Amino acid sequence: MQSSLSENQLATVKQWLGSGSINIFGLPFAGKDTHGHQLAQLFGGVTLSGGQILRGSPRTPEQIAIQESGGLFPTDEYMRIVTPYLSRKEFAGRPLILSSVGRWIGEEQGVLAATEASDHPTKAVLYLTIDEETIYRRLDASKEIGDRELRADDSHEVLGNRIQEFTGKTLPVIEEYRKLGLLIEINSDASREEVFDTILSRLLQRATS
Repeated sequence: MQSSLSENQLATVKQWLGSGSINIFGLPFAGKDTHGHQLAQLFGGVTLSGGQILRGSPRTPEQIAIQESGGLFPTDEYMRIVTPYLSRKEFAGRPLILSSVGRWIGEEQGVLAATEASDHPTKAVLYLTIDEETIYRRLDASKEIGDRELRADDSHEVLGNRIQEFTGKTLPVIEEYRKLGLLIEINSDASREEVFDTILSRLLQRATS
């Protein structure tokens, strides 16, 4: 993808990132997966979504019900299933682009410790902001064009639950990252190209500060 950054500037960001990790947060349809895959492709990284890891792991009927209703796993269960993935041998030496890994207050400390221990230290946390009206509009548009994997939690009702969970449980996590000086806030209510270019520019600022 084209960027306003020069090759030298992109190389600066890549060197700064190294085998570290970037954790991306945002409401549903804010563009976490889209921009996460773009970053991974550009910097030779691996994308890891906590939700995808959970959906691909053995789950009890109760855990499946929690996830399909838009709820969050209890912290101990979540950390036990998700964080070991960060240490997989095939990820060694490559940056990790995480999508909302650690969404409940307190989990950020476990994620920071796990990324550090696996030689993928957290270099930045992106928060892609978006308003609720745009979220519902993007959901409806996505259903029309079929550009998203069919998921049981993609409905107006469940989306409302996911927004409530994000506001009540994940926003405090984001604020903790802000206090730690890791947060980069990005307005994602723009074209994909504009948002990605802004992300790269802000990462360059972090890399050269």
